[in-house]
Amino acid sequence: MDDVLANLAYLYGKPVAKAKIKVKPEHFIVTEDLGFPLDGLGEHLMVRIRKTGENTSFVANELAKACGVKSKDVSWAGLKDRHAVTEQWLSVHLPKGDTPDFSAFQARYPHIEILETTRHQRKLRPGDLRGNHFQITLTEVTDIADVEQRLNMICEQAVPNYFGAQRFGHQGNNLNEARRWGRENVRTRNQNQRSLYLSTARSWIFNQIVSERIAKDCFHHLIDGDIVLQGNEQILVEGDDMLAQWQSSVVQRQAGISAALAGDNALPTHSEALALEQRFVDDEPDLMKLIRGNRMKHERRNIALKPQQLDWKLGKNEVILNFSLDAGCFATSLLRELVEEIPVEREF
Repeated sequence: MDDVLANLAYLYGKPVAKAKIKVKPEHFIVTEDLGFPLDGLGEHLMVRIRKTGENTSFVANELAKACGVKSKDVSWAGLKDRHAVTEQWLSVHLPKGDTPDFSAFQARYPHIEILETTRHQRKLRPGDLRGNHFQITLTEVTDIADVEQRLNMICEQAVPNYFGAQRFGHQGNNLNEARRWGRENVRTRNQNQRSLYLSTARSWIFNQIVSERIAKDCFHHLIDGDIVLQGNEQILVEGDDMLAQWQSSVVQRQAGISAALAGDNALPTHSEALALEQRFVDDEPDLMKLIRGNRMKHERRNIALKPQQLDWKLGKNEVILNFSLDAGCFATSLLRELVEEIPVEREF
């Protein structure tokens, strides 16, 4: 299972161009946007870091040691890629109001910079962010013209809002474990591990549904019994009149077509849309045992991902991309529609 996403459909067909991604950490730069102001007061020390070649969990654990607290007292809004240069906030529960001396930490880990500290009333929790800005450099690009053509199409339309390969673990290990947990009815008090496998299970089923919609040519078009998302509302669309009305809203990007993040309750779609989604729920009995056993509530997610402020600079065999994505969306979903990745042996 080298490419866990290999079976998923491409919206614009499999890319012609090949390219290398993340040859150097600075080829993949991510800057977090919390989307809300920090109080400047409170029990939680907020630490903004820039890290290179390390994952968020490692940094959090080492920061906990530097602050003299347990790892559970350090939290974040989103996990950031190891093979990259990333900026993000971490919160440390230090209710006495003291700020530790980070000089020894900085000396030990020069590739983890502390950019800023302040205070906040609440700890950061996963998902407590507006999104992320990306600057990504593709190198050794074999067909610049094809990449440019695809970028123009993406600007006009979108890409599939697939969950990226990192959600499923190295060679799909998280997916394999999620299936085993469901099959063997595994129980644990490790909340992080439980959440990881539940997210993996729901993400996998969602991806299959989105891929099927592309294959059946209903990615851009509503089908009877679909649920559209408009703001915080979920609207069931049935009958020719409603389909025509809401299709117009989808085209104008006033509403979005959704797919299931499966839960222990019945799918809320009807008719043709229900038949399409139910097949992929039924195809994964082990994943659904895990989901139902943990009483996950059904949710909906937009099937289309529209990058914001997307622009690019073309070189002879290099493309530099700049864009922003909402929280929970994956830059790899855009890259997958642009190029076939050339494997890179990394030293970082």
